[in-house]
Amino acid sequence: MKVYLDNAATTPLSAEVLDAMMPYLTDHFGNPSSSHAFGRKTKTVIEQSRRTIARLLNCAPSEIFFTSGGTEADNLAMHVALNDLDCKHIITSPIEHSAVLKAAQKLSELGLVKLSLVKLDESGKINLQHLEQLLASNAKTYVTLMHANNEIGNVLPLEEVSEICKKYNAVFHSDTVQTMGHYAFDLQKLQIHFLNASAHKFHGPKGVGFIYVNRAVKANPDIVGGGQERGLRGGTENLYGIVGMAKALEVCYRDLEEHQQHIRSLKEYMASEMEQAFPDIIFNGDSRNKESLYTVLNVTFPETKNADMLLFLLDLEGVACSGGSACSSGATKGSHVLDAIGALRSGRASIRFSFSRMTTKDEIDFALVKIKELCSTPVLAS
Repeated sequence: MKVYLDNAATTPLSAEVLDAMMPYLTDHFGNPSSSHAFGRKTKTVIEQSRRTIARLLNCAPSEIFFTSGGTEADNLAMHVALNDLDCKHIITSPIEHSAVLKAAQKLSELGLVKLSLVKLDESGKINLQHLEQLLASNAKTYVTLMHANNEIGNVLPLEEVSEICKKYNAVFHSDTVQTMGHYAFDLQKLQIHFLNASAHKFHGPKGVGFIYVNRAVKANPDIVGGGQERGLRGGTENLYGIVGMAKALEVCYRDLEEHQQHIRSLKEYMASEMEQAFPDIIFNGDSRNKESLYTVLNVTFPETKNADMLLFLLDLEGVACSGGSACSSGATKGSHVLDAIGALRSGRASIRFSFSRMTTKDEIDFALVKIKELCSTPVLAS
């Protein structure tokens, strides 16, 4: 049996999404910028997809821009804030995705912006009082804080943060890559300048995403080319990716409550079984809390001689999971998120399990058997 529990890294493409994409992989291949019938056909479906996403998020189609994914969108929002909105100061946190954290650090190193990291509590939650202090004592600020952490599942109180940012005339961006398709958004009610998504996190194709840019933001081109995406991002559109992403989000919203209940029950079941098997197990961050991101469970297991090899051994046994963000693959250091909250522990393996609507209880049971086998080998006395 093969069990996939790394859905925070990427999700399987759904059959409905593939069916929607297929005509645009085969028959309808015209360049959307061409004026003939082939081009008009594909241009039309791109705009239909944009309207679908806008309808689901309750915003204007003109506020949705297609990108290659979350990383590009994170960088785009930051560049617009600095270059077009005159932000001289960036506030983010030490547990942000590397697409945000590394970009902000680079700009700070180049002397282009002042960078502040907001304080966290022991579980990794943002200290909102410190956020307000930083906003009150600095120049025009760009605040970029992810809606839910991709490793430990902490959820940011978006509406409360947006109110704080509005109070200090700050520009607010939230990376919603882990929550888009898993929670409902109403962008008429949420006061935010930017948020972004990647299709492959909600059973869509890889290599495509979008950024919401509030209509009040006047942005100059980020990628200069043929004037696509109303001039903000030149380059021929990822036609079938865009079609698949719109369909994937539509399916998510259609079945949202059912999927939430299914995944939450699996996460709770797995956590409870682990607690019974390992009394000294640690759930990192806020991932055990019912208010956390319901697709993620981050666990530190007891000391075992298999600690350093646990991920590899689970993989050999047919269980795919993660030690952190897949976007940091190849890194030799431990998770920067766990390090920032003091959760890296010598001799103990920390693993992120992440679920989707396609995960089954049988798969969880299989994974639990393998985990118990591998983690029940105690450290040998010296």
